[in-house]
Amino acid sequence: MSLRQATSVIAASLLLCTATAADALAAPGETVTVNSTGRLAADGTVTLSGTYRCTGGGNPIFVSSSLAQGTKNVRYGIGGTRAVCDGKQHTWTNTGRPSTVLKPGAGHVEATVMELNLQSGLPLPRFHAVQRQDITLARG
Repeated sequence: MSLRQATSVIAASLLLCTATAADALAAPGETVTVNSTGRLAADGTVTLSGTYRCTGGGNPIFVSSSLAQGTKNVRYGIGGTRAVCDGKQHTWTNTGRPSTVLKPGAGHVEATVMELNLQSGLPLPRFHAVQRQDITLARG
């Protein structure tokens, strides 16, 4: 499975699961953070970053992120990064170009560390950590 395919599966899985369920399944000691400033390039590409810590997991694990501006009901997926779950803190950076024009200013990010459980044949999500945070989207 390519990273692009896995990212698509992650996005679809996240749409099927509520944030409340993700919070309930996050394991103790596993975290994800979001840097308070995201970057908006002249061509509309958004870059978000932060840190994560997770353990275990023999299946593919990713840090996914989404961004909302204005209304929090419309979110734009901003990439996915393969995670290493060895109990150590790592950095993540996701880059994506939303289908709409975003502007510098306030935004709301949701970052998720999620494992794709492949045992049933259908990739099912297992959440390791979730973080929701207001950020500033800056040119750069």
